[in-house]
Amino acid sequence: MTTTLPRPPAAPPADARSARSLVDAVFRAREISIAGALVLLLVGTWITNPRFLSDQGVKDLLLNASILVLLAVGQTVVVITRNIDLSVGSVVGLSAFACGTFVAGTDHGPLTVLLLGTAIGVLCGLVNGALVSFGKVPALVVTLGTLYIIQGIDYWWAQGRQISANEVPDAVLRLGSGSVLGIPYLPLLGVAVLAVTAYYLRSYRSGRELYAIGSSPQAARLAGVPIRRRVFGAYLFSGAVAGFAGALWLARFGTVVADNARGWELTVVSAVVVGGVAVVGGVGSVWGAALGALLLTTIGSVLVVLKVDAFWQGAITGALLLAAISVDRIVNLRVTRALTKRSARHGNGA
Repeated sequence: MTTTLPRPPAAPPADARSARSLVDAVFRAREISIAGALVLLLVGTWITNPRFLSDQGVKDLLLNASILVLLAVGQTVVVITRNIDLSVGSVVGLSAFACGTFVAGTDHGPLTVLLLGTAIGVLCGLVNGALVSFGKVPALVVTLGTLYIIQGIDYWWAQGRQISANEVPDAVLRLGSGSVLGIPYLPLLGVAVLAVTAYYLRSYRSGRELYAIGSSPQAARLAGVPIRRRVFGAYLFSGAVAGFAGALWLARFGTVVADNARGWELTVVSAVVVGGVAVVGGVGSVWGAALGALLLTTIGSVLVVLKVDAFWQGAITGALLLAAISVDRIVNLRVTRALTKRSARHGNGA
């Protein structure tokens, strides 16, 4: 009696591997170019105004970028699955106002605020994730709808009221203004979330499966990837990070109103795409998204230092977004053309 051993799974075709390597190399090159552009921007502005990179100037730059970096990290996890979350700005506003209302006039510490903000974000992410992954409603429609719903809830709750810094416990405000070894707490928290997320996406199977879903949902399904569960988890994470960022918003600014972070969702998407995360999913890293967020924040600060009209910040952000999407499209077309030629050559050789 002979025993037939199961055949090992076939390795990915050489063309697919080389195409993947080409795309990854291009997007890594974009991350390097963004870092170079950021350095040139900082040095050029410093030459014009040496106070820009003073100790306080660097701290302000890091503080201003921290919340946007966090939101970009959460958005990246969603975008690599070929989806999008437009509700993050509204979640930040709701979380900030809810946390401010909860701690106003009390002696609650920062841990309570962070946990409450994260819980609110998880709830919002749960709604988005359930509708997108299990309800099969397009992500753009779902998150655009929840954006307005959350904003409406926030306005209804606030009734024109605001939470002032003098109502917020000192311990919470110290989280937003304090530092360790000269480095503010907020950037340290942002880097911690960034590093943990990057490690998860790179080292865990479930993290790599998110890339597989974005690269080819059909292939991921055939490979046994639980697509619905992974997409649902991505939205939970994005919501949790946005809620966490809302709590940090309260700690950073002290005074919160109903429309905090209004319009930030487009800035977050811009940071992610500019940072090399492909809008078609499957390619990019949280490090690149963080660089994109830092670049956009730095541009805003530079325009203020140079006394340039704030209108140009939006114009520059839009131009960078269009350029990044154009690069994505060009790369995809070139890879597709290269694969077609190689397939034709191999077919003729056979």
